[in-house]
Amino acid sequence: MAPIDIALVLLVNLAWGFNFVAAKVAVNELPPMLLTGLRFCLLGLMLAPLIPRVPRDQIKAVLLVTVFAGILHFGLLFIGLGLVDDVSSAAVAIQLNIPFVTILSVVILKETIRWRRILGIVLAFAGVFVIGFDPRVFSYVDGLLLCVSAAFAMAIAMIIMRRMKGVGVFTLQAWMGLVTGPAMILISLLFETGQVTAIEHATWIGWGGLAFTIFGSSLIGHAGNFRLLQRYPVTLTAPMMLLAPVLGIFFGVTMLGDAFTTRMIIGSAMTLAGVGIIMLREKKILGDAP
Repeated sequence: MAPIDIALVLLVNLAWGFNFVAAKVAVNELPPMLLTGLRFCLLGLMLAPLIPRVPRDQIKAVLLVTVFAGILHFGLLFIGLGLVDDVSSAAVAIQLNIPFVTILSVVILKETIRWRRILGIVLAFAGVFVIGFDPRVFSYVDGLLLCVSAAFAMAIAMIIMRRMKGVGVFTLQAWMGLVTGPAMILISLLFETGQVTAIEHATWIGWGGLAFTIFGSSLIGHAGNFRLLQRYPVTLTAPMMLLAPVLGIFFGVTMLGDAFTTRMIIGSAMTLAGVGIIMLREKKILGDAP
C-alpha cells in the first residue's frame, strides 16, 4: 500500500472515529431521520455542480449504493445511536461490517485471503469483541441490533462500490446526497414528529455535529474509503477501518464521559495489532511482486 494511501487510511479512521461523537450529540437534538435527511440534502447541494455524467451501465450500481449506504445504513445507524447509552457500544457494533464484507467478498467477488491476513482479521475483530463485551448492552439491545443491521447494509454497499467502474468519488457522494436526502426527509415526515420544534431549539453543538457528519464523515471518510476500495481488495481495506471504533471509544471517553476500562485498553491493543499484521502482510506481498 502506497504511503499516501496509508495516510488516507488513518485520516478516514480519524474522521469516522470522531463521527460517532458528532452523530451522537446531533441525534440528541434532532430526530434521526430528519438529521440524516438534512445531512444528505446539504451534501447533495454542495456537490451537485460538480457531478459529471455517470456511465449508463453504472447507474443501477450508484442507485443501489444510495439505498444501502445512504438510506439503510445511515437511517438505521442514527436511530440506533439515539437508543444506545454511549457511543462506544455503537462504535463496536457497527464494525460487524468487517466480517460481513469479508464473507461477501469471498463469496461474491471470489477474493482470496491467506492465513496471515486471516489471523490479522481475527485478532482485530476479537479486540472489538473484547471492547464490546459488557452486560450493560442488554439494556439497549434494540439500538445495538439496529447498528448491526446498519453494518450489514454498509457491507453490501462496499461490495457494490468495489465493482464500480468509471464513477468518481465525489460523483457518488453527490448522488447519495441528492437521492438519500429527499428520501429521508420524506420518511421523517411520515414517521417522526416534532421536527420544527427540534430545529428551533437545536444548539450550536447539535448543528456542529451535523456539520461534521457532512464534512468529516462524508467528504473525508466515505470519499476516502471509496478511493481505497477502488484501489485495493475489500479484504484488505475493510479490516483497516477497525481503527475507527478504537478512536470512537477514545473520543467518547474524553469528550462524552464514557467509562474507560481495562477491557477497552486490551481490546484496543488487540485491534491495533491485528490491523498492523494486515498492513505489514500487504507490504510484503507488494514487495515480492514482479
